Amino acid sequence: MATDEAFSGPISESVPTSTVSFSYQRPRQRQGSITSFTYFQDEQESPEYSDEAIEDVSDDDDLLMANGHDRDLEAGTRAPSRRKSSGRDRDSAAQPLLRRFDSTRSDTQEHDEGGSFSQKFYIENEDLTMVVAGFSTSTIGYIVYILICCLTAGLAYLVFRWFPRWRVNLIGRPTPLKDCTWAVVENQWGEFTVHNITSEEYGHPMSSVFNPPSKEQLNGHRYDNDGDLKELRFLDYRYLRFLFHPGQDKFTLNNDWWDSQWTDVKAMKQGLDSEERDPRDQVFGQNVIEIKQKTIPELLLDEAFHPFYIFQIASLLLWSLDQYYYYACAIFLISAFSITSTVVETRSTMNRLREISRFECDVRVLRNGFWRQSTSSDLVPGDVYEVSDPSLSQLPCDSLLLAGDCIINESMLTGESIPVSKVPITDDVINYVDLGATSIHPFVARHFLFCGTKIIRARRPQDDDDDEAVALAMVARTGFNTTKGALVRSMLFPKPAGFKFYRDSFRYIGVMGFIAAIGFVASFINFVKLGLAWHLIVVRALDLITIVVPPALPATLTIGTNFALARLRKKQIFCISPQRVNVAGKLDIVCFDKTGTLTEDGLDVLGVRLVQHPEIRFGDTLEEAHDLLPSASYDRDPTVDYRVNKNMLYAMATCHSLRNVDDELIGDPLDLKMFQFTEWSFEEGSQKTQHFVEPGTHQAAPSVIRPPAGMEYDMDDAHNDNPVPIELGVLKSFEFVSHLRRASVVIRQNGDPGVSVYVKGAPEVMKDICTPTSIPEDFEDLLSYYTHKGYRVIACASKYVSRMSWQQLQQMDRSEAESRLQLTGFIIFENKLKDITTEIIEELNAAKIRTVMCTGDNILTAISVARECDLIDRDSHCYVPHFAEGDKMDPKAVLTWESVDNSLYQLDGETLLPAPLPAEQDNSAPYDALANTDYTLAVTGDAFRWVVDFGPADVLKRMLVKGHVFARMSPDEKAELIEKLQGIDYTCGFCGDGANDCGALKAADVGVSLSEAEASVAAPFTSHIFDISCVPTLIKEGRAALVTSFCCFKYMSLYSAIQFCSVSFLYASASNLGDFQFLFIDLALILPIAIFMGWTGAYPALSRKRPTANLVSRKVLTPLLGQIVLCILIQAVAFETVQWQPWYIPPKVNKKKSSVDNSQNTALFLVSCYQYILSGIVLSIGPPFRESMRKNVPFCVTLVVTLAFSLYMLLDPAKGLQQFMDLTDMSLSYSLFLLALALVGFIMAYLAERYLFSGMAKWIGHMKKVLRPSHPKKRKQYKEIMEAMQ
Repeated sequence: MATDEAFSGPISESVPTSTVSFSYQRPRQRQGSITSFTYFQDEQESPEYSDEAIEDVSDDDDLLMANGHDRDLEAGTRAPSRRKSSGRDRDSAAQPLLRRFDSTRSDTQEHDEGGSFSQKFYIENEDLTMVVAGFSTSTIGYIVYILICCLTAGLAYLVFRWFPRWRVNLIGRPTPLKDCTWAVVENQWGEFTVHNITSEEYGHPMSSVFNPPSKEQLNGHRYDNDGDLKELRFLDYRYLRFLFHPGQDKFTLNNDWWDSQWTDVKAMKQGLDSEERDPRDQVFGQNVIEIKQKTIPELLLDEAFHPFYIFQIASLLLWSLDQYYYYACAIFLISAFSITSTVVETRSTMNRLREISRFECDVRVLRNGFWRQSTSSDLVPGDVYEVSDPSLSQLPCDSLLLAGDCIINESMLTGESIPVSKVPITDDVINYVDLGATSIHPFVARHFLFCGTKIIRARRPQDDDDDEAVALAMVARTGFNTTKGALVRSMLFPKPAGFKFYRDSFRYIGVMGFIAAIGFVASFINFVKLGLAWHLIVVRALDLITIVVPPALPATLTIGTNFALARLRKKQIFCISPQRVNVAGKLDIVCFDKTGTLTEDGLDVLGVRLVQHPEIRFGDTLEEAHDLLPSASYDRDPTVDYRVNKNMLYAMATCHSLRNVDDELIGDPLDLKMFQFTEWSFEEGSQKTQHFVEPGTHQAAPSVIRPPAGMEYDMDDAHNDNPVPIELGVLKSFEFVSHLRRASVVIRQNGDPGVSVYVKGAPEVMKDICTPTSIPEDFEDLLSYYTHKGYRVIACASKYVSRMSWQQLQQMDRSEAESRLQLTGFIIFENKLKDITTEIIEELNAAKIRTVMCTGDNILTAISVARECDLIDRDSHCYVPHFAEGDKMDPKAVLTWESVDNSLYQLDGETLLPAPLPAEQDNSAPYDALANTDYTLAVTGDAFRWVVDFGPADVLKRMLVKGHVFARMSPDEKAELIEKLQGIDYTCGFCGDGANDCGALKAADVGVSLSEAEASVAAPFTSHIFDISCVPTLIKEGRAALVTSFCCFKYMSLYSAIQFCSVSFLYASASNLGDFQFLFIDLALILPIAIFMGWTGAYPALSRKRPTANLVSRKVLTPLLGQIVLCILIQAVAFETVQWQPWYIPPKVNKKKSSVDNSQNTALFLVSCYQYILSGIVLSIGPPFRESMRKNVPFCVTLVVTLAFSLYMLLDPAKGLQQFMDLTDMSLSYSLFLLALALVGFIMAYLAERYLFSGMAKWIGHMKKVLRPSHPKKRKQYKEIMEAMQ
């Protein structure tokens, strides 16, 4: 069976885009998706195709309630009632997974003979809705199919190849899924493919293939109905394996498979024996991400069987029958070159992808209780292998770390270059593991090793005296089931961009084809009247149709994009999704991350503000570590309690995620700056730090932090005869989690039976976990002071537990550690704007491209930075939401919106319009005019979450239109913000640099990653210049590419119309253009002009005006049709006037051959040459989107050369050239007349294009409003919302 969809090659673009996120994204409505499926009919749904938006299967009540309760898509726990459009809950990450769920939701439809015939899936990880329908081959239908193909000489084969539904309807017999031999798969984009069902003998328990019910799974024993599965039936679709579950009578994904024996770490360390491994190898396949590559003959057939090239082949045959041998040979060579270059490019692209994706290495694996050497491709889930093997530089699969520790570079997946530390998983964390979830649980992430990530360092367990001890990991997922596999799959199968230009271009060709059909009929009738031979009549009439689709059309459709990509590469901007270049030209809004994007990566410590005791107020700013805790007694103020100072210094020295690799500290830039401020030293856990380990325990050797020279001993211990050196051992750490916005460590001073807990995080959340008595009254005021000035503020807190054993330490959870704390003080960081940020924001604002900041930082800091870079007006009011009642989880909560500068100014909560001041407060001039119109919103993540989940839809839309700053946003909320903006018709861009932006980069229409990492394939564009200057550059090039595409297409359309007109005039007297005349027009004129027309670069200034992206619009069609009319008029004048000349040579009607050597032919050919050339000037648009045509040197040279040669042919051609080009003699006066006629036509066309046709298009639009008032033009939602808020 054919497995390829119509018109598709191995991949849809030369280097496709990445679209699959590692965090859940709600399906977004896109053009081109379908709401119904051919073989699956929902209730009240007819199986017809529609251009409406995608059906969101996840919103179906029966699917949401499939397990009896609402499912939190991130953590699998019950979520509060909320609007269906939301699927995110920032606090869900803190809840354990009490049961595991399939990541695939599905529904089935019954077959008349019993059993399911079709099945509908929604796969969250892929954001894919698809239907699988079972079939078997009908013998009668197959025989009929063969006969039809034979009787039509293979033409029916091509038609069935282009329309596979017809083939399925003819040879397929609907069959229950349990018995079918092949299946049809159709997704929400209308992509239709056929796949064989593979059946293999199996004979192992069903629990080795499918997940058992969750209760039994957690109890660690097989469930009662775990019978043997005799036959393994599956189909592979997009490298996903769907296995047929006979008990449920449907196909299921098993990428979330979990062995019921994996209940604790000890059980996981046992590894597998051969009897267990072999069935898993059969179920999961080899652990290799290998892209199937088509052979060169297959690729050639795919290209050659494309409808365009079939049309070209038919045209070649037609031209050969008409004795246009030279022209046919030339077009054949062009088509062959085009096909070959496409195949070579496709082949090289696939080779690059195979090199990136495929990885195989040798590993040491524990098999049958013994260590053995094996290849990574033989690994299966449950295998235990050695991570600390020196030869292992890259992780071969998704794994759980069981022993030892690792430092991993995960930039391949996230774009974040900061190395990540991994520690062994513990028994209490296992319950949080859900391999089928859309993202790895935050509690599991620090134990999870992702396939394809690079090992910076892997160490054996430091607490084990056994020299044979090694770092162990257990295989969790293999092959395309891994996170890397999902990334590669998203590159291979990008979502359709849905850009209208490409679709409209073929619609226009269809319109031209209809016009050609009319010409065909008219010519046919005329030829019959002239009494021409029937074969000549048919060939001539069909020849008219071939003129409609020019041979160079496919190349010219993408030429502007290709030139733009080349210019972008020179500016260090790289693209993996060429179609997105044109989309960049239509951006309405660009969202920016703050830190590392608008501001510098590094943050400098401005100073520390401590909470002084017993006053409980903030002290002065301490700018040096020596000021924080002086090393000499004479430098210390006797009135100051230095215990707070000591706690702050210890917190800064210990509460971080830094690691030491090759004597270099690596980690988060903020942590690094903070630690460097202390001037202390850091040593990771090793044999040298074993003295912190409690005897008789299996505690890992902790990392130790030591003070600099001169501070080795605590001055408070000076009275001791044997003071103990200061050594702070990190016994336990709770790493930073985005939804908690804090991190903490448990520290023990050498020789101290007690422990200290140090916590740092966002001041807002730290206030909630500290005792009220430790919070100074001026907490909010001081925080507001620094954040208003744009500083980043981190709060620190601590507590001391006088005695704690290792056992108690192991039982301490995060909530216990991060409670009843004493606030220590603030660390103030200075985060400077990048030099070019303000200039770029001003440029975008001047072009009326809306700019938005989307950050995880404090809202006041974000507002300050936004004002500093002119992202929001410094003089206008900025309103911030506060919860007057309830919180983000309360559906009945009440939000109030107050001005950040003056709380007297507020917004109406229902309309988000300025509320009038209370009468007693309005004692000034009339109400501030700025507050009425020119105001912005700054929204916190909590407020955004509440408005999305529970707020009125109008409030949400108005918030999106007026919001310019979105602060304290989690990674998921950043991506959701992008989707909501797209939902009100914004074409949205996002520019960011780190892992937190990965989801938003992929959700945006145009995502730009400021990263050198390989994993930036997660975004369509990557800039190696790490500032936002790439954004206006990309928009300019996108606009230039879009305009170039329109120019080239209009030029090719006008070329077809000119030639159609010439040939139609000549057909009236049974004449035609000559072989070499056709050749000259196509190769010497059209091809170079069309190519170099796209050479023009982008205009350096960004205009407020935006180019249209709608080809079938009055702005495009009115000028094009007007140009066609002018061309017809000029040719009609030449056609008529040449017949009045005394030297006129009329065409001789030859019933078997067209007449070429006549004056009509010569006049029309010569005047049309000028039309082809000068049309390039008329249609070559310059400012405000492209540079002036004068700067396009190759284009200008081409025009001069072609005009000169055409002038030579017109005025005084050599006899040999005259005969070669089938030209007849003309008088000089008439030649000059034709030259003047061509110039007049050019002047008319130029003036009309610049001044007349645009006015006509507006007039037509006005008349349409008058004549059809019930059909107003559909406007973008955000524009209507803006007008409603004026």
